[in-house]
Order: sequence, then structure tokens, then C-alpha cells
Amino acid sequence: SAAATGRRPRAASARMEEDGGRGAAGSSAVASSGRFVRCLYAVGFLDLFGVSMVVPLMNLHIKSLGASHTVAGIIGSLYGIMQLFSSTFVGCWSDIVGRRYSLLACILLSALGYFLLGTSTTVLLFAISRVPVGIFKHTLSISKALLSDLVSERDRPLVMGRFNAASGVGFILGPVVGGYLTELEDGFYQTSFICASIFLLNAGLVWMLPWSEENTGSREHQRGNTGAASFSAKANCDLHLKSARPGALASHSLLQSPWIQVATVLKRIKGIACSDLWDIFLVRLLMSVAILLYYSNFSLALEERFGVKPLFAGYLMSYSSALGVLAGCLLGPITRVYQHNTYRLLLHSSTLTCTLILLYASALSIWMVILSSTFLAFSTTIGRTCIIDLELSIGGNEASGTLLGVGQSVTSVARIVAPLLAGISQEFSPCGPPSLGVGLALGAILVMNIKKQKYCSHGNVKLKSQ
Repeated sequence: SAAATGRRPRAASARMEEDGGRGAAGSSAVASSGRFVRCLYAVGFLDLFGVSMVVPLMNLHIKSLGASHTVAGIIGSLYGIMQLFSSTFVGCWSDIVGRRYSLLACILLSALGYFLLGTSTTVLLFAISRVPVGIFKHTLSISKALLSDLVSERDRPLVMGRFNAASGVGFILGPVVGGYLTELEDGFYQTSFICASIFLLNAGLVWMLPWSEENTGSREHQRGNTGAASFSAKANCDLHLKSARPGALASHSLLQSPWIQVATVLKRIKGIACSDLWDIFLVRLLMSVAILLYYSNFSLALEERFGVKPLFAGYLMSYSSALGVLAGCLLGPITRVYQHNTYRLLLHSSTLTCTLILLYASALSIWMVILSSTFLAFSTTIGRTCIIDLELSIGGNEASGTLLGVGQSVTSVARIVAPLLAGISQEFSPCGPPSLGVGLALGAILVMNIKKQKYCSHGNVKLKSQ
């Protein structure tokens, strides 16, 4: 009896030491995941900061090279078409070869495109510089897919919202810096070279991310942690479960021939095309076109309806962008209020978006426009994050890159269709584009209500209500 009594304390002590070791490993994994996610926020910030320095100046530059409005429009459309077809392939390719190598390749080739833009002294060189950017500028999509691999489904909207907020800050600051630099001699060329340098800096940051440390911490955490409720600990556990197979696949896929990789990409895309995801992509298309119709010819419509100057419209759009960043930071508390029910949050945000566009279309004073713009910044930011989260929840994280790529293709279709619809509807009235947007948003809400049972079924979709 005494021996047994002595063995029990020793066994209990051994278990306590083991639990202590597991707790230390879990703490290490938590710290590792936090560093990794914060570095990805920095990647998103630098990406849009560099791009937004150059993009507002591109039309002025191509006009200075002697291009007509038609040629400038054709080059802009070709860029959109390349984005339309390449986003799905690049996203699927990132599922096959791994996030690290695909993200590095996209950043470096985008840097090449902006470097060529900095040497474009003719319209032909300008058009050539847009090719690598049009094909490979999917860095944000791959970063979001990597975040989806890292975090739990429950915390995905929060992390995506913060990532969008960090990117939004870059998009707000970039045009200011680019506008200042373009005042200098050869300002556009200097701005393009600085943008390329920022992308090279981003590539270095991605290269130095703690990839091996992250995987090691995840394995330790999976062995040791059984009930941690914190975001980072759960994220590391999910990272191992979600990325162990893709990580092994990545090292194997890099040795495959390009033809085998292409065949695998096409097979995955066919699987997405034949899946039961048409409704969620239709909702994304309708809401994207509706929001783009709201912003189409925004300055011209305000001038015709209320007599305000384009400068005021610019300030109003910057104000909305700043509120969008704030909305991204508030996604965590909002999702907790909704008990992490992404479908219900998306339905309510889409309904609010539809109501606000209707308010703008029927506005009798500029104050109603300001009011609608204020709340629209929140509803569109929340809706954009929720639609991505719902895509990943329905489609599964194993093909998150492919799903995000298809979603980007859907958004590209919206960018191609919206200007045409806006031009036709504005022939009838300055309120024509937002009025048409209200109809499309109502269609999206109708689709969500028709498919409500699908989203609420635990057998098909894991709503994050646990």
C-alpha cells in the first residue's frame, strides 16, 4: 500500500511535468503564430501601399506618351481580362506548390512588372509592363489563403478583417506619397522604381517568415494542447491539420513537371466548376456589381445632382476608405455579437448595403449622401469579408487558394460588366446606376434567402456557432 501510495505521487508528478512541457510548447506555438500573422499584415500593407502609389498616375502617364483615350482604355481592359483568367489558375497553383513559393513568385514577378513600368518610354513598353502584373498580381489572394490555413474557422473573419484594414491603410497612404513624388522631375518613373523596390522588400519579408518554426510549433501544439480556447493556440493546431498535407504536397509538386502541375490545376478547377458553389459566387457577383455601380461616375453624379465639386467627392471617398479600415478592425466584436454566424451577418450586411444604395439614389440633399457613404463603408467591408469566409466554409480549406482565385475572377467579371451597365443606365438618369445596383442587391438577398436551408444545415456547412 505504501509502495502504491509512493507510485501515485510520482505518476502525478510525471503527468504534471508532461503537461508543463506541453504548455510550454503551446506557448511557443502561440507566439510563433502571432508573429506569422502580424508579418502577413505587414505584407498586405506594403502591397497596397506600393500599388496605390502608381495606379492613380498611370492614366496621366500613358496620355503623356501620346496614347489616345481608346488605346488607354484597351490596355486597361486587357489588364482586367488577364486578371480574370489568371486569378483562378494562380490560386489553384498555390494549393499545389505551396503558399511560400507561389507568394514569392507572384511578388517578384509583380516587382518586375513595376520595374518595366519605370522604364516605359513608349506605349508599347507600357503595355508590355502590364503583362506580368496582370498575370501574377494575386499576392493579396494568396496571403488570404495562407491566413485561412493558419487560423481556425471561428477566428477567420476577425483575422481577415484586420488584414483588410492593414491593406486599406496602405491604400490610403499610397496615393498621397505618389502624388508628392510625381511633382518631382521624372516623378512617375521614380515612383514606379520605388514601387518595385517595395515589392522586393515584401519578397524579403515573405522569405524571412518563420515557416519552419511555424510548422514545428504547430506539431508540438497538436500533441500537447487539448482544450485551449485562445485564438493563437487554436490557430496553430489548425495550421498543422490544414497544412501538413499541402506542405508535403508542395515539396513533391515542385519536383513535378510543369505539365503535371497544369493538369492538376485544370482538374481542381473542374472540380470547383462542378461543385454546388454557384449560389455563393452569384451572390458575390451581384453584390460586387451593385457596389461598383454605386461608385461609378460618383463625382459626375454628385456634380449633376447637387452641384458639388469633384474635390468634395474625392474627400468623401477618402473618408469612406478610412471608415472601411475602422470597420475591418471592428469585425471581431461584430462577429461575436452574431455568435460567429457568417451567413446571418452576410445577409444583414447585404440588406443594409441595399438600403443605403437606395438612400443614395433617392437622396434630396448632400447630407443624405454623406450619411449613406458613412454606413456603406461599414456594410461593404463586413460583407466582403463574410463572403470570403462563407466561400471557404462551404468549399473547404484544402482548396482555399482555388476558391479565393475563383472569387477574384468573379470580382473581375463585375469590374468588366459594371462600367457598361453604368454607362447605359446613366443615359436615362444620374440616379440610374445606383438604382440598378439596388435591383441587383435585392437579387443577391433573394438568392441567400432561397438557399437559407443549405447554409443552416450542419451536414453541408459548418456555421461557426460552436
